[in-house]
Parts: sequence; C-alpha cells; structure tokens
Amino acid sequence: MKIPGLSFSMKRALGVTQAKQKFARATGIPTSKAGLERKVGKIIIDSIFKKK
Repeated sequence: MKIPGLSFSMKRALGVTQAKQKFARATGIPTSKAGLERKVGKIIIDSIFKKK
C-alpha cells in the first residue's frame, strides 16, 4: 500500500537530479528533452530570421 503524499525517487536519493541541474546551469545546455528541443528550435528560427 502506498501512503498518500509520500513518494521516493532513486535518482534524487543518489544525487542524479542535482548533478543534472548543476551541469545544465554551468553549461547552458538543458538536460531535458523538451528543453533541448526548445533551445535548438530557437537557434534555427533565429538563424532563419537573422536575429542576434
């Protein structure tokens, strides 16, 4: 049985989440799929319309 409002994440317990956040902040490269797609899409659109 699960206790409502209580959850456990192995990734958070091992520090994977924090390491990914630190990497993303330090490099400016998003680690999530959606974030990466958003960043690449913006670069493409900006290059098409020559925005700087």
